[in-house]
Amino acid sequence: MKQFRTLTLATAFALMTLASGAQADSAQKFGRGLAGMTCGVLELPGNIVKETRAKGPIGIPVGLALGVGMIVTRELVGVYEFLTAPFPVPPGFRPILSPEYPWDYFK
Repeated sequence: MKQFRTLTLATAFALMTLASGAQADSAQKFGRGLAGMTCGVLELPGNIVKETRAKGPIGIPVGLALGVGMIVTRELVGVYEFLTAPFPVPPGFRPILSPEYPWDYFK
């Protein structure tokens, strides 16, 4: 685990020091992937908040169900974005999920 953390920090540092133009987008994609892998659990309260704002109290169970499913999705997409950060896939390094970061539900 300690080696993984060291490797992750070294990779993040390398991407940020080389960041310019497309490499800056690559660093942002790397950050999205890291956030998705580590903070994917925020999908649960985030979806509850989103659905409650949209549907009122009935949004709580709906958001709970969506949130549980989206935890897995956010984690897997996070791994994908982390591993493919150097490559412009999808074109322009666009985010795959919306919102871009799991904490964006709370804005």
